Formats: sequence, C-alpha cells, structure tokens
Amino acid sequence: MAPLRFSANLSWLFSELPGLPARLRAAGSSGFEAAEVAWPYAEPPGALARVAREAGLRLVLINTPPGDQEKGEMGLGAVPGRQAAFREGLEQAVRYAKALGSKDAVARGKRKLGSRLPHRIHLMAGRVPQGADRAAVRGEMETVFLENLRHAAGVLAQENLVGLLEPINTRVTDPQYFLDTPQQAAAILQKVGRPNLQLQMDIFHWQIMDGNLTGNIRKFLPIVGHVQVAQVPGRGEPSSPGELNFPYLFQLLEDEGYQGFVGCEYRPQGEGGVGLQGWPWRNRCWMGAVFSLWGEMPLPLSTGDTVEGLSWLRSYWDRQGHPQAGQ
Repeated sequence: MAPLRFSANLSWLFSELPGLPARLRAAGSSGFEAAEVAWPYAEPPGALARVAREAGLRLVLINTPPGDQEKGEMGLGAVPGRQAAFREGLEQAVRYAKALGSKDAVARGKRKLGSRLPHRIHLMAGRVPQGADRAAVRGEMETVFLENLRHAAGVLAQENLVGLLEPINTRVTDPQYFLDTPQQAAAILQKVGRPNLQLQMDIFHWQIMDGNLTGNIRKFLPIVGHVQVAQVPGRGEPSSPGELNFPYLFQLLEDEGYQGFVGCEYRPQGEGGVGLQGWPWRNRCWMGAVFSLWGEMPLPLSTGDTVEGLSWLRSYWDRQGHPQAGQ
C-alpha cells in the first residue's frame, strides 16, 4: 500500500507571484519536480519548456482552452456550435502537452516524478447557455460532448495522452457548468468507451453535489485519473474546520490502491505572506510533489501562509513514517 503523492495547486497556493514562469521557477527552487498548469497558453510552449527544464520540472496536466471568457465560456466540449473551436483548442493543448510533458523538459539529475504516467489534459465540458433550461438542453449538449470526446480520444491516443473529465459543482462554484456529478461523468465515459479518457475527482465538488464520498470513491476510483482536495465549505486546507475527515479519506484512497496524484486545490488559512524559501514539510517527503494550476473562476488571492497551511501534510508524512530527505 503506497502512500499518496500530493500536488500543490499554483492558482491557490502561490497566487501572489506574477506569471507562470515565475511560479515554475519558485516551484523548482522549492524542491518540487513536477507541475500541472490549467491554461499555459499565454506563453510559447518552447519558452515554458525551457523554464521548466531549468527548474527541473515536468508538466503533467493542463486544461483545454476555456473559449471566450469575456462571453462567459468556461470550456467548449459540450457547447453546441463550438465543435470546431473545441478541436482547435484540443490541438493547441496537445502541442503544449507534448512540449511541456516530454522527458527533454526535465533537467538532468532530477528524479522524473510521474514519468510513468501519461500526460493528462482536462477536457473542459463548458456551461449551459445563459437562460437555458438545463433539462431541455441536456440531450443536445451530451450528444455534442460525446462527439467531441470520441474525436479527442483518438487524437490523444496517437500521442500517448490521457483526457480527463471533471464534474464541477453547480450549487456553489459554477451554477451553469454542464458536467456536475460523478454519475453523469461516468455515464458519459461509459458511452464513449475509450480507456484513455478518465475521471478527475475533485472531492470538494463531489461532497457539495452528492456527499456519500466513501461509496462514490470506491465505486468510481477505477476510472479516476486525478484527485483534488479542499475542505468544505470554506475551501481551506484539509486540516481546516469543515465537513470532511481527510485522514479517513486519505486512508481510503490508499486502501483502494490509488496511484495518481492528489492536487492541493485550496486557499491557505494561515496568516502572513507565502514563503518560498522554507517549505519545511518538503524534507519530510520521500518524493517530490506536483504543482497544479486551475482557473475555473477568477484566480483567488492567497489569504494565508502556504507553509502554515501545509501542517496537515507534514502530519500526514509523519504518520506514514517516511524519513526526511538525505537520511
């Protein structure tokens, strides 16, 4: 039973740093060896690959482009009339995934954390049109989504890439998002029937929409390719006050044999600025960590100290009995 491998979400944990290159450099200087980025498209892939290589990082997850955010788009996979734009965005995402996730983007001497896992691309479903009745448009949107996913599965398979579907809660975070429950996502994946399309499990969203986390984790984990965590309802770190018992949930993921990454997509609750030089928990980890950037909403500003907010992770590794690095 292997311990979990955690990832840090850069849009939430290092939001005071301007620009993706600065965040990548900070991640590398803090001792991390891999990263995920939601939308890296403001920078040329070659330039980002160069920064990642210099920082000793390998990029393992990005999202497809969101579309026209000024018009309220947040993904295009299930949006009628936007099939061509989705496919163009997919091609762009594949180009970036190949450049950022290649072995050449990892500096020599660094451990290739996650190199045995194919690079992942979150295939964003998008939103129900403003003012439309969800039930009335669901059939049409699902048909479009299935068409786009079948196309995406073929494109991704040619490049040894994996596509992910993430349900996002419609009670709090995004009331218009089309894909909002694990049941809906799993049913769509079953209809597509392609092994290189998997489920992205954000425990924050799943708890808000459905609860029953023990049953849902056990049921859906075989098709899960990535996990993200935050406390409910405040979206703080797992040790912050809230509904969820994370020591139990982490143990459950271990017991069920989960082998992917667990993204720390939360808002730090400690006081003060984010510290880049210390990262006292990193020396307790026998492995590196993955960084993830997710921009489903306007990027949040850190409200607390990232290092203080990682006390739960230090406790997790202490309980696991892993030696400090260098011992």
